[in-house]
Amino acid sequence: MMSEKPPICNYEGSDYQTSFWDQSDRAYEDAVEAVALKRLLPTSGKLLLELGAGAGRNTPRYAGYDRVVLLDYSRTQLQQAQARLGTSDRYLYVAADVYRLPFVDSLFDAATVIRTLHHMADAPKALQQVRAVLQENATFILEYANKQNLKAIFRYLIRKQRWNPFSHEPVEFADLNFDFHPRAVSSWLQSSGFEVKRQLTVSHYRMGIFKKLIPLKLLVGMDSLAQLTGDAWQLSPSVFILNRAIGTSIPAEAGTFFKCPKCGTSLEDTPPILICSGCNQKYPVEDAIYDFRLDEIK
Repeated sequence: MMSEKPPICNYEGSDYQTSFWDQSDRAYEDAVEAVALKRLLPTSGKLLLELGAGAGRNTPRYAGYDRVVLLDYSRTQLQQAQARLGTSDRYLYVAADVYRLPFVDSLFDAATVIRTLHHMADAPKALQQVRAVLQENATFILEYANKQNLKAIFRYLIRKQRWNPFSHEPVEFADLNFDFHPRAVSSWLQSSGFEVKRQLTVSHYRMGIFKKLIPLKLLVGMDSLAQLTGDAWQLSPSVFILNRAIGTSIPAEAGTFFKCPKCGTSLEDTPPILICSGCNQKYPVEDAIYDFRLDEIK
């Protein structure tokens, strides 16, 4: 689908959490995503990988897990997450490229990708990386931006939009911002080693007029009911999928955690710098943030 090195969407220096969530009218979107997560996520677990964690908006919702690894390409986003969550041993902050994850295989018993896949120029490759670091039968919750939503369909039918919401190829509506077709996403998940267990359609009423006219609590309740149609059809702008990692996976060797994203050798956890015994690549740990971004390390 793409070349070996897909481009990365980098939120370095961005005030995304403040400008998009805290200072904008996004209480509805945040609340309905919380409903979906509560429905899909197991109540407890050991080690969860949050890919595209950003400033940690969703991280407190993983309270049932013993430990959470927050991964993002942007160091400044992870610094904002630290300011929100603290630096306890329960949280591990990792700056890394989703296409070259710095973890040994079969390490995590759960993972989430929420409001992140739409930045993936090569979504199948990203999903394959996620599967590799998950244990057999692990839980994977994926959210994606749905090109086959009612608004897009209506605009296409009245010829206000050129791209076809029914075609299976992704549409890049802005630089490194993609909408995906439900059947394409299901196909990618299956080929990556996942079994789709449940789907929820989310943010059905993501329009200014609804948010102005309908009280937030009622609007969230309406969306909560509409989410239950997700297994039957996917016509909302956002879709959450509960997946199970299938196939045989050899459990990660005891005491291993990180691997070199350059050569794949297991790394010893030796802050303030991790040195790969296979290729001598060095990875710094600064302010409790592990940095595995090969394109950024000097």
